[in-house]
Amino acid sequence: MPSTSPSTTTSRPHVQRRTVVRRSLTLAGLAVFGLPGLAFAQTPAATGSWIGPFAVIAAGIGMAIAAGLCGLGQGRAVASAVDAIARQPGAAARIQTAMIIGLALIESLAIYTLVIALILLFVKGIQFS
Repeated sequence: MPSTSPSTTTSRPHVQRRTVVRRSLTLAGLAVFGLPGLAFAQTPAATGSWIGPFAVIAAGIGMAIAAGLCGLGQGRAVASAVDAIARQPGAAARIQTAMIIGLALIESLAIYTLVIALILLFVKGIQFS
């Protein structure tokens, strides 16, 4: 059985890491210094562009998804809390407090989505003139 030296069977991971780091830094440098010139070379959008209708659609879809998922999350949280209270009635106060805090955090998702939807509507979507 021929023996192989350890230097021929092992790869050199430090060289591979250096290559990956070098390529990553090159790509990051290109993105930082090369792409802003392309962004500033764009011409401004004309008045009445196509972005407005899509902003309205995006706001509606985003709010629908957020409200639906918040409803599912709140229903599951309340069901779990009721189940936990049924198993341990003595811990009902602590479970109820944790449930209310959780429901507030879940509802904040829908509120943040509503704020973003209103920003989309009033900045890009609705033209009053």
